[in-house]
Amino acid sequence: MLALAIAALGLSAAHAAPSADAPWIVFSAQPDGTSVPQLFRVQTTGAGLEQITTGSLPATDPAFSPSGAQLVFSRLSSGIFRVNLDGTGLHRLTSGGRDSYPVWSPDGKRIAFVRPYRTEWRAYVMSASGSGQKLLKLAPPSGRPTWTRDGKSLFIPAAGGLVKVDSRTGRVQKVYRVVLDPSISQAATVTAGGQTVAFVGRRAPTGPPDCGESNCPAYALYVSALSGKNRRRVANDTGPAGWSPDGKTLVYVSRGSLTLSPVAGGKTTAIPTGTHAASGDAPPAWQPRP
Repeated sequence: MLALAIAALGLSAAHAAPSADAPWIVFSAQPDGTSVPQLFRVQTTGAGLEQITTGSLPATDPAFSPSGAQLVFSRLSSGIFRVNLDGTGLHRLTSGGRDSYPVWSPDGKRIAFVRPYRTEWRAYVMSASGSGQKLLKLAPPSGRPTWTRDGKSLFIPAAGGLVKVDSRTGRVQKVYRVVLDPSISQAATVTAGGQTVAFVGRRAPTGPPDCGESNCPAYALYVSALSGKNRRRVANDTGPAGWSPDGKTLVYVSRGSLTLSPVAGGKTTAIPTGTHAASGDAPPAWQPRP
């Protein structure tokens, strides 16, 4: 009965008319159980579930423009693209087949992303039109970048930790004490206020009892101050998380659906995604303003 109730709720929400006041969340999912993930959007109320992208190549890593009207995302083997929230105006920005984690600067003029350079993933910055693609030579090997509120710097997971670098040169400005696992925390995200980081980390040396004699690591989503203090486990076995604009709520994928979780604790909210299995490989994107 509970499963039927959840299914009915998902069907009702998916067919409910979108509200002009509710923000959108964009995420990657496999349409109707197919194997090629595409971008979808749904409002925080659960209304308006709709597919944004189509194609034969996976679409992932969505991030909003500051206005909330456009998205930037990566498409495996093809590059980074820009698109309107309703799926129109698709425009290719880069041609690097492994370009990943594009994120828009607060003023909307630049986009940071990561790209393989020689044997390492490195941070790049380009204009919002895709021109002027520049390697930040002084930055260490990098995970997903997060812009600081003033746009002058980037937070990047690097070498098992978090650093702040100059967004023009990559010069390291500060090293934080929070500890990140370099193998699984590369999609860590920092709040717009630059105070808290959300990341996936190990929670136990072994996992489910059906792992046999070998170690089977288990993972969880954590939040922590950049100093490494006040580390707290949010949920087990989830993907990386995106932040609400006010930094009070996390959005992540759990068991194939979106989940909203207040950072301060309290009731979590599941947003059903119908027959589309949501992907937890990258943080979902929360619209800056409706």
